[in-house]
Amino acid sequence: SQMLRFHTQTAGVQLTAQQPEVNLVRVAVQGLAAVLCGTQSLHTNSFDEAIALPTVKAATLALRTQQVLAFETDVTATVDPFAGPYVVEAMTVEVEAGARALMKQVEDLGGALLTPGLVDCHTHLVFGGNRAHEFDLRLNGASYEEIARAGGGIVSSVRATRAADEDALFAQSLPRARALLADGVTTLEIKSGYGLELEAERRMLRVARRIGAELGITVRTSFLGLHALPPEYKDRREDYVALVCDGMLPALAAEGLVDAVDAFCERIAFTPAETRRLFERATQLGLPVKLHAEQLSDQGGAALVAGFGGLSADHLEHLGEAGIAAMAKAGTVAVLLPGAFYALRETRLPPVAALRAHGVPIAIATDCNPGTSPLLSLRLAANMACTLFRLTPEEALRAVTANAARALGLADRGTLAVGQRADLVVWHARQPAELCYWIGGQLTRQVYVAGKSVVA
Repeated sequence: SQMLRFHTQTAGVQLTAQQPEVNLVRVAVQGLAAVLCGTQSLHTNSFDEAIALPTVKAATLALRTQQVLAFETDVTATVDPFAGPYVVEAMTVEVEAGARALMKQVEDLGGALLTPGLVDCHTHLVFGGNRAHEFDLRLNGASYEEIARAGGGIVSSVRATRAADEDALFAQSLPRARALLADGVTTLEIKSGYGLELEAERRMLRVARRIGAELGITVRTSFLGLHALPPEYKDRREDYVALVCDGMLPALAAEGLVDAVDAFCERIAFTPAETRRLFERATQLGLPVKLHAEQLSDQGGAALVAGFGGLSADHLEHLGEAGIAAMAKAGTVAVLLPGAFYALRETRLPPVAALRAHGVPIAIATDCNPGTSPLLSLRLAANMACTLFRLTPEEALRAVTANAARALGLADRGTLAVGQRADLVVWHARQPAELCYWIGGQLTRQVYVAGKSVVA
């Protein structure tokens, strides 16, 4: 202010002939703004200049406006009317400190790899008990059919899940979700399907919601009532399908426990017609659909779910050309589950090259379940997809982030972009290929969910 001298005149162009007294307020505000900005000379317009030459009264009020500003407001008592160093400098220091802290945070990463949080888009993570004894039996020569006839297989998981109350089920399932979070998973899908009765299915879905709340991560639930035929409906198949479609699903959806509807369409499970009936009911309720399809045979499940605009078709080892074309047209995601492929020692590969050629988005998931994929690392699933299915590391990373989010109908995550949800993972790695290269081990350095560090 000692070097620069300037004069200010209030804006006569803003004066109005209508309600000229309001011009007094305009002039006072403009004059105060000029003083606060450091003017040394000030001209204030008269309130009636928009009508005629200023009257003596108007000129006097213009003068008094300047005098009030000069002698009654104390704004001229300091060189800096904003209180000088305290406000301005404090704000400057705060901004500078924030910038330095951000730069330090970036520099402290030391060139570490940063990716979006991983998305596990297909799990059966909530269940009671485990089936390790069946693993032992199979390796000692027992067939799947022999184990099932002895009361094993999915029936044993149903029995254990039904026997567990909600707290027990939560206590058993939470460590599995923690393991996935520690491996970089920030969004998780959890299916029901081991209850196969209303109360048990409700418990499973409630536990899934509790896991999300406990860990602070996103959990999307899928109702899988058509997973297997429960023993008590062995000779009443049609009655069970009706119960699922007209009883369980509407009730659970009304309670806000269902984000999507799934089914197992296979010769050993449910027919395309039964699956269609469920999907039609889901559509009536406004729920998206997905499907266990073409795992053991081509039942046309992929084309069926694509016809309903389904989010995903999962497994797909026996997927044919018609199913691929239908998925490409509908934008349905192909979810590959290498954990089940590995555990079952399958030999027929999903048609990855054809999926690529048709532009079908490919996702990878753990399929964490007690029988055919007791897998608790999405990163290991990505490694398996590269090694067994010949995905590239770049494809695998996209498959566990952007494409996996798409398989859950989520457009706000899976990429590093302005406006996306700040689910992030900092890795003990320098290049993306390392995430699929290392078999096992702890590579996560920090995990952020919605910008908040949850694993460090």
